[in-house]
Amino acid sequence: MVDDLAFLDAVGQSELVQRGEISAGELVESAITRAEAVNNKINAIIRPRYEQARAEAANATGPFAGVPIVLKDLDGSVAGEPSHLGNKLLKELNKNDDHENYLFAKLRNAGFVPIGRTNTPEFGLMPTTEPEAYGPSRNPWNTDYSTGGSSGGTAGAVAAGIVALGHAGDGGGSIRIPASACGLFGLKPSRGRISLGPNLGEAWGGLVVRHVLTHSVRDSATVLDILQGPMPGDPYTAPLPTQPYRTEVGVDPGRLRIGLRTNAPSAMVETDPECVAAAEDAARLLESLGHSVEIASPAALDETTLMGDFTTVLSTGVVAEIEHLAAMAGREIGPDDVEPLTWAQYEMGRAFTAADYLRAITNAHAWTRRVVEWFTPVDDGGQGFDLLLTPTTAEPTPMLGDLVGTADDPWRALGRAISFATYTAPFNVTGQPAMSVPLYWEASRNLPIGVQLVANQYRDDLLIQVASQLETARPWANRRPPVHG
Repeated sequence: MVDDLAFLDAVGQSELVQRGEISAGELVESAITRAEAVNNKINAIIRPRYEQARAEAANATGPFAGVPIVLKDLDGSVAGEPSHLGNKLLKELNKNDDHENYLFAKLRNAGFVPIGRTNTPEFGLMPTTEPEAYGPSRNPWNTDYSTGGSSGGTAGAVAAGIVALGHAGDGGGSIRIPASACGLFGLKPSRGRISLGPNLGEAWGGLVVRHVLTHSVRDSATVLDILQGPMPGDPYTAPLPTQPYRTEVGVDPGRLRIGLRTNAPSAMVETDPECVAAAEDAARLLESLGHSVEIASPAALDETTLMGDFTTVLSTGVVAEIEHLAAMAGREIGPDDVEPLTWAQYEMGRAFTAADYLRAITNAHAWTRRVVEWFTPVDDGGQGFDLLLTPTTAEPTPMLGDLVGTADDPWRALGRAISFATYTAPFNVTGQPAMSVPLYWEASRNLPIGVQLVANQYRDDLLIQVASQLETARPWANRRPPVHG
């Protein structure tokens, strides 16, 4: 039964419980068994909560009663448990949170049972998961390689079949990059679709959104139904869907006009031929499904000013993180308390003024309007494209150690990181929904390479429809990495 459950999606597991074929406790116990078998090989779960999970399974109620899940150790609070944010000082302090965030509460109310917290880079700043505090997470497809970041621990746990899905967050690609690296489906919802409260109204100036990493499209859509919607005090929210996202799975989206782009925005880096091949392969698949694909993309993606504004917002966000760390520690923070790149970004952020930050946000909003015009119907003054297709990353997932900064050269890591966020980060700025779909595997190393699809503002429904089409046309759930449950 444990082997049978390793790659059954969360909806399928919940149906077994509802039919009385397995208990909630047995579901959780099977996930713990798989975690104990493989986690030592991939370092995905850094803080198990197996005993708590067993107790919670006994009282779990809701549509997903007993379905095990993992929680990223970054994007939220669990009452009575600490959040370390990938930071060695917070690990040492180990202070418990006194409340639970809305996202985790909604998952619990639906019956999901967290079996552990997963690894993340310090403060979620890098597209690889190799924090000094906990060491690297290893890719189940090839343990010499990265799981991506910042939701890399979650991606490893899901890809290895420990759990069917896991909590993730995305401030510059942190859902889509690990999805690409680990052969998973990763949907970044629209800005405002899922509340960041009660801790935050927004994070990194609106760049950050949260959701889950999954194998199946229906799991992602069903959890989006659970998590979406405004909560008290939210500063903004996405428009409510006209019908549940779960019902969009299998819906024919009609013939879509899709633009294909395989050169990196702002020509910041060269795109690896394997990543180009992955996007071109997806284009042919989409054409075979009846869609129109042409070489086209928003002209604003060729502008060169966005990176400066993104850097301003991100580095000032690091300043806020360090100030929060100081408040937790009750003392000033120095370079020995954080990793070299984090401290370098902190020092950069301190040089920006409040006016610099507001100017960057204003510029980002103006740039967003120029991007979104490309997706707007012609009758409304736009160019009438339904979707943009790109590689998810400009390089295949890197070897461990390739994206790590040192005290002598902290900026090297950030320079290398550009290749992995160049296609994803622009759509954190615009707030548009975007997804990475696992359609392609690199032959020489058997590593997954994802492709990204981006829709117009608030068209999460369209992405789910297309993802379901692709999943049916080229199923990926039957693929097993060498390290699996």
